[in-house]
Amino acid sequence: MNAAIPTPRPILAMRNLCKFYRTDLIETRALDNFNLVVNAGEFVAVTGPSGSGKTTFLNLAGLLENPTSGEYELDGVAVNGLPDSALSRLRNQKIGFVFQGFNLISDLSVWDNIDVPLRYRGLSRGERKQRIEEALARVGLSSRTKHLPPQLSGGQQQRVAVARALAGNPAFLLADEPTGNLDSQMARQIMGLLEELNQQGATIVMVTHDADLARRAPRQLHIIDGRLAETVV
Repeated sequence: MNAAIPTPRPILAMRNLCKFYRTDLIETRALDNFNLVVNAGEFVAVTGPSGSGKTTFLNLAGLLENPTSGEYELDGVAVNGLPDSALSRLRNQKIGFVFQGFNLISDLSVWDNIDVPLRYRGLSRGERKQRIEEALARVGLSSRTKHLPPQLSGGQQQRVAVARALAGNPAFLLADEPTGNLDSQMARQIMGLLEELNQQGATIVMVTHDADLARRAPRQLHIIDGRLAETVV
């Protein structure tokens, strides 16, 4: 008797999502009837030319903007119409952000950079300690806890940023050009880390301008004129 195939669990589900920006003279359709489902455990790379809608997609996926119309469910929660306080709480609990510019606090240690957002979550000291240690071990930086960001290479700083995102135990990682400020060797290292995390079960949505890195993702999306095209490799 064959074992039952588990039903995929949608983490990100956008249905007929639209985002229009209006002025007195013109309406710009940044996203137009955008449909996307990302299931738990997927690694999705998103590419597209400047002005295609990538940034708008990021802002909507990260709950930084509200859509003009359509539906968005994040890990089973319908976000349409939620007040800002609920969106902030959901963003803090469900999404791990990895930014191109690292966004680390230069005068705080590696440990404290990861600890600060966990403090906002109201987690106990013991739980924060466990999460930080586990996250740093996953990115290979357990020996750098007392270092300041300026004492680290660009690749190490990006690893700290990944660890900070992981420590929050998010539903998915939203990576915005995570290799954009790195040289080619460090970029490959960070991509390798993201692939390793995905193999361990992390769900990752990565926006990148680098077509070579995007091709390493099992699923590739291309946004053009606010609409979605997909290539499965």
